[in-house]
This record gives sequence, structure tokens and C-alpha cells, in this order.
Amino acid sequence: MAQRILIARPSTKRSGRRRPIVLYRLTPWWAKVFAVWLASRAITTSLMLLFAGWQPKNPWTAAHPSYLAFSQFWDSGWYHTVAVSGYPSELPMTAAGRVAENAWAFLPGYPILVRALMVATTLPWEPVSVFVSVAFSLATALVFYRLCLLRLPSETALFSVVLFCVAPLSPILQVSYAESMYLFLLAVALYLLLRRRYGILVPVIAVMSLTRPSGLAFALALFLHVAHRWLTRDSDPFPTRDRVAALLLAGFSTLMSFAWTVIAWAVTGSATAYTDTELAWRAPYIGYGTLEPFEPWLQGAAFWGALWHVGGLALWLLAVVILGFVAFLFTPTARRLGADIRIWGASYGLYLLAVFFPQSSTFRLLMPMFPLLGAVAQPRSTIYRVSVVALFIAGQFGWLYICWWDNGYDWTPP
Repeated sequence: MAQRILIARPSTKRSGRRRPIVLYRLTPWWAKVFAVWLASRAITTSLMLLFAGWQPKNPWTAAHPSYLAFSQFWDSGWYHTVAVSGYPSELPMTAAGRVAENAWAFLPGYPILVRALMVATTLPWEPVSVFVSVAFSLATALVFYRLCLLRLPSETALFSVVLFCVAPLSPILQVSYAESMYLFLLAVALYLLLRRRYGILVPVIAVMSLTRPSGLAFALALFLHVAHRWLTRDSDPFPTRDRVAALLLAGFSTLMSFAWTVIAWAVTGSATAYTDTELAWRAPYIGYGTLEPFEPWLQGAAFWGALWHVGGLALWLLAVVILGFVAFLFTPTARRLGADIRIWGASYGLYLLAVFFPQSSTFRLLMPMFPLLGAVAQPRSTIYRVSVVALFIAGQFGWLYICWWDNGYDWTPP
């Protein structure tokens, strides 16, 4: 009698469950990042349209503006001014003879690029400026994934991108601000630094230094990078060629950090044109003064402590935040990011402490620390990850309400 040969067939139910997993694994990394970015932009755009529908008449638009009009609030007008009119050759003055707020506070990288595309496409500022920001937000997500992949598993790197795309301040990535362009350049710069491609970093640093004012922070990070490589040269060789290239790069970054100050001086005839302009923005809080390193945060602690009737508690809170951040940089999850990412976070944090006055814009100024999201992304618990994403999206709502949406008596600019 002929024997039957039984061939085991995979369960249809089991193969059905495996199909999405297989498809996910076969999906190119860039497609995964694009899908994350696209979903996050849909969420953020929905929130912005919601607030635009609530928006009453304001200094920029009538009530219930369109998305493009809603994206032009606050400092967007200054970038527009630079794009179409350039910078004043004479500094505007207040009635008291002080330098008034003016376009010199806004570096030219982003508005010049937008202006070039406006000329090439004959389109107006509003759609082109938003398009540039949105395009750079996608580019940043793609580079950030590759940056994280140098230190983290692919799945964790992708979740790091999720956190970047849904972060509380991610609406700023799709309005007429320079943040998207700067974060892209920063991600590229850090990726090249980790790969030790010092020569290619030169043009990136040059453009980055003329897009957002943080050149000194990157210069400090480069000097600390050199010091770290020197101290660890026994386990990680630091050949003479790399030493010379890295030191020259750090020096170049230092020079570029003062480039805009020199340009403003050359055009206006005032050596302090740029710093005086920046100080004009904090004058409504603490009056006019000079730029003294690390003094602004002490002044801020005194100002906000008095305003909220907490006195010296504000100074203690500042100390707790600083110590907490330093401690975070030495946690196991942060250490897995490698020395250079943590060095950048420390350098930029020190830069903020040295020159900026704390107020509502400080949250936006913290955005260049986004590579540290790689540490937040490492826990694999589903409950943890869903909770963090939900918290971040709720943070978007809160930030739009507090800092972007204007209620007619707003004193919390983004």
C-alpha cells in the first residue's frame, strides 16, 4: 500500500501574524523614518489648524487665519524682513537712546535660502518659507536616524526619531522659523564629528554658524572632543593628522562664532551692534545692561522669583535643574550615546547659561539638545513608550496654547 506523505503547512493564522513583521523588516530605513515623520506632521498640523480656528484677531492676522498665515506669527516677520529688505545700515534707537529690536538679531542663513527659492519659483514668502522648514524637518529626521544608528540599535534609533518628530516644540519645525534648517545642519555636523570627517565639517560649520547663534557652543564641543580623544588615545588612536585637523576645525568654529558680530559691526559701524540688538529683547524684563557671562540666569532667577513671589526658591530651582542635567549626562542610557553627543549637550547647556536670559523662548532654545532624545528612547517597555509619546503630543498642545497662539495680552513668545 502506498504511504501518504504529509507535508506540514504553515498555519494561515500564524503566517498572517508574521506578514506585517516581515514587511516591516523588509522596509528600507528611510521609508520607516518617512512614515514616522509623515504621521507626526499630520498630528502637529491638525493641532495647529485647531488653534488657528480658535485664534482671535491679533497683531499679524484677522481672526481664524489660514495655516500659512498662522505660521507667520512672532519672529517669522523678522525673517521675512531680512529676506525682502536685508539688514539696516543704521541701528534703530528707542526714545531713550537705546538700540531697539531689529533684524540684526536674526542670522541670514534661513532667510537667504528662502529668498533664493522665492526668486527661482516666483512664489511669495509664506508658502516658500514653510516649505523650507518642513523639508528640513524631514531631512533632520533622516540624518538623526543615521546619527543614532552609530550608537544605538536600529529599533531604538527609530523610536528616537519618533520622539524628535512628536516633541512638544515640534510645531516650530513647520513654521517660518530657522530652527528646522539649523537642526538639520547640527545633525549633519554631529554625524560627521562621530565619523571623524573633519574636513567635510568646515562648510557645515560655516553655514550653521550663520543660521542660528550657537557657534561658540560647537567650538567648545570641538575642543572637548580633542581633549577626550587625547585622553583616550591608548584605547582609541588619535594620529597626528587627526589632531591637527580637529584643532584647526575647533579654531575655525571659534572664528565663525564671531563672524556675524563682525559683519554687523562692518555694516553699522558699531562694534556692539549684534550684542546690543540681542540685549534689546530682554530689556522689557530687566531693563538695558551689558552682556556679562552667566549673569542672565541669576538675573532671571531674581526676576521670576519676585514675579511669582517665591523669592530665593527660584535660584534653588535653577541649581537643581543644572545638577539634574549634569547627573543625567552620566546615566547609563546617556553614556550609551557616546562621549561626543554628551559633550555637545554639556557645551550647549553651558552656552545657554552663559549668554541667554531665561524666559518662554528658552524652551525653543533647548531644541539643539535633541540628540539626547536617544537616551530617553532606550527603555523598551510598550507602556513607557506610549506614555512618552502621548505626553509629548500633549506638550505640543500646551506649547501652542502658551507660546504660539495669541490671546491678545500674551507675554510668552515662542
